[in-house]
Amino acid sequence: MAVLVGIDEAGFGPMLGPLVISSVSFELPDGMIDADLWKLLRKSVVKNKKRSLGRLHIADSKKVHDKSSGLKNLQRAVLACLRLLGKNPANLTELLMFLCPDMIDRIEAYPWYKNHNDHLLDTDHGDLDICADVLQKDLLKNNIRLLDMRSNCVDVFRYNQLVEMTDNKSAVLFSASAVFILHAWDTFGENNLQIVADRQGGRSHYRAELQKVFPAADFTILKETEKTSSYEIREDKRKMRIHFVVKADDRFLPVSLASMTSKYLRELMVENINRYFLSHHSELKPTAGYFQDGRRFIQDLATLAPHIKYDPNQLIRTR
Repeated sequence: MAVLVGIDEAGFGPMLGPLVISSVSFELPDGMIDADLWKLLRKSVVKNKKRSLGRLHIADSKKVHDKSSGLKNLQRAVLACLRLLGKNPANLTELLMFLCPDMIDRIEAYPWYKNHNDHLLDTDHGDLDICADVLQKDLLKNNIRLLDMRSNCVDVFRYNQLVEMTDNKSAVLFSASAVFILHAWDTFGENNLQIVADRQGGRSHYRAELQKVFPAADFTILKETEKTSSYEIREDKRKMRIHFVVKADDRFLPVSLASMTSKYLRELMVENINRYFLSHHSELKPTAGYFQDGRRFIQDLATLAPHIKYDPNQLIRTR
């Protein structure tokens, strides 16, 4: 059996809110490692929302999350998949405990995250149970198993620390993603392990960065092109192939689900930022945290609500 891991991020570009990276791992037959999982699981998942017909919409998070549906479709897919792992979070705290438990202690220092336990997830449990059951049956029919879902939430204070240490925000993203690469290596390295990640920052050469993560391993560059960078890493009984692919979140279902998990978690965290500041001044306009709108939000705080005191190093990224 093979293990296929997808890794993707949400929030690399914004100036407000956390950077979130997630990984999703599936076990599947060796012969299916290159298969189109949307086709294999067509009874339970769909890539095109217009054809969903009750199935889970799993795709690039930018195509799943929109103004009309909000977080609904992101939440539906992420929480249904978590059900397959025996996880049924009722609030943001439980979701963080399942996906990135080390984040809990760090966010206690943030005024806008202090009441994270009160942030309930508005879910339709009956619908989630049905979706999870249909997906599980589809997976079993194809001899596929969802093994793991996890996230790395880099809060703004920690992000600023890391940027100051490295002087390179791309290095911060890679090191945050490397947590999942190492976990997969340690957990599944003796399987037929394949990792697929979205291309990071336009970079096409990754061997030097991977060599730092695996200093004792042997490396083979399989491919370095404009669209794909692939490497084989070997050490003792362990071996894996890792691929950095342009638009991987639109081409590989595990990467799409990782993208959606990251986006869902980040959006919930940004919701807490908006709730906090709007509770102190209702005329403030909410922000999604992206650069231009983030600048507008900070300016609004200065002009409309100067009485609200906050630590800029907790709210605003240095890059």
